[in-house]
Amino acid sequence: MPYEPPTHTVERSLRATTGAKIVAGVDEVGRGAWAGPVTVCAAITGLRRPPEGLTDSKLITPKRRTTLAGELESWVTSYALGHSSPEEIDEMGMTAALRLAAGRALEALPVRPEAIILDGKHNYLGSPWQVRTVIKGDQSCVAVAAASVIAKVRRDKMMAELGIEHADFGFAANAGYPSPVHKAALEERGPTPYHRMTWAYLDALPQWRHLKKARSWADGSVPEIEGQLGFEF
Repeated sequence: MPYEPPTHTVERSLRATTGAKIVAGVDEVGRGAWAGPVTVCAAITGLRRPPEGLTDSKLITPKRRTTLAGELESWVTSYALGHSSPEEIDEMGMTAALRLAAGRALEALPVRPEAIILDGKHNYLGSPWQVRTVIKGDQSCVAVAAASVIAKVRRDKMMAELGIEHADFGFAANAGYPSPVHKAALEERGPTPYHRMTWAYLDALPQWRHLKKARSWADGSVPEIEGQLGFEF
């Protein structure tokens, strides 16, 4: 399907309006998975022309995505990854877990960004970062698209490695996201140590439902677990 390649338009705008010289693109992967961490990549690209075919990682075939990630890792000015574990997601909810993972990625960069382009409409980073959110930024912004591809490939590899000891769950193919293989393994074997234990998929597992953890929120609000999926897929 044809698509418009990403540009540096938003980055140029940020540079012009804020005076920022170092702009990072930030994107996440793993938000809607049942198992594994949520992973955030921060990438700084400058204004150079990106490798051919760069776009949102979800629009690229797995084989091409892996090849492109290798190209990007040497092409970007710098990049870093941050993760929040399933335990941290259960403890603090997805928004706070994303903030933690993104902060870890940004702090791991060799230089501190003066402005950030964040994929989506919700600024989960907040202070002290200067953030511009861009809906579908992983398709329209070079730095965010680069972060999208690197994050996806690196998390997929991580999940495949975790899946070696839990082969029935198919983590190498589904990366911890809902799939028929994943559902069948959960029903038969129950959750692994890598599963998120406050999530709604456990409600559909009568024999394992007792393992679901309750979360007590200090402010009395309902936890924000975005993208959480049950067994309807």
